[in-house]
Amino acid sequence: MTKQDPYWFFKKWGFPDPTPSDIIHQKLEQLEEKYNGLLSDVKRLEEENVETTNTLYELMNSLDAIDTRIDILTAEKWIDGDV
Repeated sequence: MTKQDPYWFFKKWGFPDPTPSDIIHQKLEQLEEKYNGLLSDVKRLEEENVETTNTLYELMNSLDAIDTRIDILTAEKWIDGDV
């Protein structure tokens, strides 16, 4: 408690009401807690996004492979004259 703090007198005599600087400090701590919680949520969502993207690429490659196989089988029948 320094004399530079305009509420030093209230703190010195133990008034129970929080000073504006105490309120700001409490709100800052609450914001820091929310930020840390949000940061962990963002990291988790980024990891899920990577997993989802990888799964979609795997599915796309599987569909491309099936499409290619269908083209090969169709071409073989066309060449053999079975169509």
